[in-house]
Amino acid sequence: MQTSLLGPDGPVPSPAWSRRQTLLALGLILAAWALAAAIWPLTGSVVPWDSKNQFYPTLRYLGTALSHGELPLWNPYHFGGHPSAADPQSLLFTPTMLLFGWLKPDPSMELFDLVIFAHFLPGALAFIPLFRRRGWHWSGAVVAAIVFMLGGSATARLQHTGIILSYGFFPLAFWLLEEALDRRSYRVGVLFALIASMMVIGRDQVAFLCALTLIGLAGHRIWTAPKPLAYLRSRLPLLLSMAFIGGTLLAVPVILTMQFLATSTRPSFGFGVAAMGSLPPESLATILFGNIFGSLRWTYDYWGPDWHSLSEGTWTDRATNYLFIGTIPALFLLWHGIAGGRLFAREFRFFLVVGVLALFYALGRYSPGFEAVFDHLPGVNLYRRPADATFLINIILAFASGYLVHRYATEGMPSWNEAALGQLRIALPALAVALVIAAIASGVAFAIQGGFVASSLTDAGGGLLAAGIVMALMTKLGGGAYRREAIAAALVVLTGAELISRHAASAMNAEPAGRYTVFTQLPPEQLQGLQILKRELADRHSQGEYPRVEILGLQGSWQNASMVLEIEDIIGYNPLRLADYERAIGPGENAEDPNLRQFPASFRGYECDLAGLLGLDYLVLDRPVSKLPRHFPRLADAEVVYGTGKMWIYRLNTTGRRAYMAQHVQAVDSEAVVGADELPDFNRETEALIDQASMPLLKAHYAPVRPTGEKPDSKVRIVSYKRNSVTLDVESAEHGVLVLHDIYYPGWEASVDGERRPVLRANLLFRGVEVPAGKHRVEFAFRPLSIENLVAAATDLVETEEAPIKTAVVTPGR
Repeated sequence: MQTSLLGPDGPVPSPAWSRRQTLLALGLILAAWALAAAIWPLTGSVVPWDSKNQFYPTLRYLGTALSHGELPLWNPYHFGGHPSAADPQSLLFTPTMLLFGWLKPDPSMELFDLVIFAHFLPGALAFIPLFRRRGWHWSGAVVAAIVFMLGGSATARLQHTGIILSYGFFPLAFWLLEEALDRRSYRVGVLFALIASMMVIGRDQVAFLCALTLIGLAGHRIWTAPKPLAYLRSRLPLLLSMAFIGGTLLAVPVILTMQFLATSTRPSFGFGVAAMGSLPPESLATILFGNIFGSLRWTYDYWGPDWHSLSEGTWTDRATNYLFIGTIPALFLLWHGIAGGRLFAREFRFFLVVGVLALFYALGRYSPGFEAVFDHLPGVNLYRRPADATFLINIILAFASGYLVHRYATEGMPSWNEAALGQLRIALPALAVALVIAAIASGVAFAIQGGFVASSLTDAGGGLLAAGIVMALMTKLGGGAYRREAIAAALVVLTGAELISRHAASAMNAEPAGRYTVFTQLPPEQLQGLQILKRELADRHSQGEYPRVEILGLQGSWQNASMVLEIEDIIGYNPLRLADYERAIGPGENAEDPNLRQFPASFRGYECDLAGLLGLDYLVLDRPVSKLPRHFPRLADAEVVYGTGKMWIYRLNTTGRRAYMAQHVQAVDSEAVVGADELPDFNRETEALIDQASMPLLKAHYAPVRPTGEKPDSKVRIVSYKRNSVTLDVESAEHGVLVLHDIYYPGWEASVDGERRPVLRANLLFRGVEVPAGKHRVEFAFRPLSIENLVAAATDLVETEEAPIKTAVVTPGR
């Protein structure tokens, strides 16, 4: 048996698994998952923050639309109108969530959490065939699966639903790729392409990094084959087939997202923005000691690296910086992996290299040369937080933990002699000790700043004591194969118990369900106010009026509650917003903090012209207007509809109409006007501002200025207002432009009496269509999936590929 650190073959694989061992591994993984998943409902808690402020209402909106026979391609209840089809966080193209929304349109928050947590299972269970095909011990597969589900970022950032959906499919895709290449099986290749597409469909940074890892796996298989060129030739048709299938499945959502990004607040990022999302190196201490910075304290008095404690600044927080994988896995990593040299075995080398690269990426600005990678590796500048690579680090740590348990179960303790470690027999143990000292020193250094030295040392001391006990017992009890088998099983149970007790429904991923009552049962004062508002809106809808609302300052779950309540909100919570809308209206990334609400020159107050065009007629606040921050404009004519405690509703009594006929037009450069101090003066009953790019689409002749005299007779009535379409009846004595004050965006089509007409950009942000004199039925329909729109979007991407990078302006968020 070759056990040398630099040996060519690594250890001899253990015998094939028995059916009993396979079923035991399967049962233990499912049991660990079930026990962990049960903690949230048993404690009356839910996964908080983004999970409930963004993804849960998004799923509810998706389900409601499906129950009405619609695909929610457009969302009229979010930022005045939002292209859900193009938003990676809309869940629209995620097959599992689409099915969930169809089966259960209005799930409880607890059921939603359970379904999201279930997305860990495909990856966790994939460790069984991944370890089995390598001949690695069954106990190692179980440990790896537990760390994958409950270690590091997987549970610390459980709130980031979209990332969890991507993360959960990676090990399964990894196994299917290996199987497809080894068998040269097109059937398995198709399965791989499907699973890999489900992983990438979230279009987040974790999906991006996992996709690069899969590409690296294919390259590694080719490079390490006995005859690389022959291996490549024999598998090239299979590789091309998998790439074609995956590319075909991903083409539409990727094209739509890139189309959205080009007009959004986040077209790409400069290095300075991404640098703030880099993982502080001191955070690596949490791999060994989970609470050394107070990350798990329910008092939320975290004293580790964050924007308070780092002089260079950072947007990371205690959840982003948390990497703990369990005391026993951490012990094995140091004791058997580094000090014993087993992490450097040839059979584990691919995972080691991926782990080092993931660490390099996560550290971002702290890694020499990362700026060059950021600037030149395609796709990297689309993301603002290199620390997202901690998810990939957790995957590698899961593989490492399982592999080291396998080595112990099959071989016993590492050897620290020259035959095993060569000239590194002193250096490697010294490195392991140095890492422990560095981790404790990092914890103490930050604890001194925050005044938590005793707490930090207590956690470190507890971890060292537990590790010492495990080491002593393993050394004393270890020996024959049967005894090691029993010890390996005990390690599995202890690892699962610790990670479940520490991480399931912890301070980083749980809050009382009562904090999200907007989705369950509102307090009486808010319920009464909401009922009054909904009643007023229903009455006005019946009269053909469609006023919009701004919900600002209420608790986090209210930020996107409009999607569930079906209220047309002009703000919300979403990092991706249309750039022109952001510049013109100033909603900001979230609607929880009134201090973040901006009032640009084009939107100086709630009674300005643009507010009237938008149809904003109601404000829902957490306080009376007299107590709003000083930068808020005064409300002269606002009328209190309801006001008490934490809910105040104001009617602005604006005169803006959702739709009207304009017989005269002014040509404007909408982009320039949006950034100007004043809007052009125009008559909002007879004139329309038409973007210069839309002017050539006009067929009739229009006077550029208002003539004197009476305005022509015209009537506009909204017949039907749905998520993806608006139907209007128009009657006019003259030809003109029908202006609908709904957001202009590519993919909207217009027809007059069933005949296609070009959609015009009107009144800066909105849609218009030319209509001849007489009575007509006009329909606006959102068809982003049309061949016409997809070809136009793809063409624009190609034409703008060489455009300089725009640096997005962002603010730190959860």
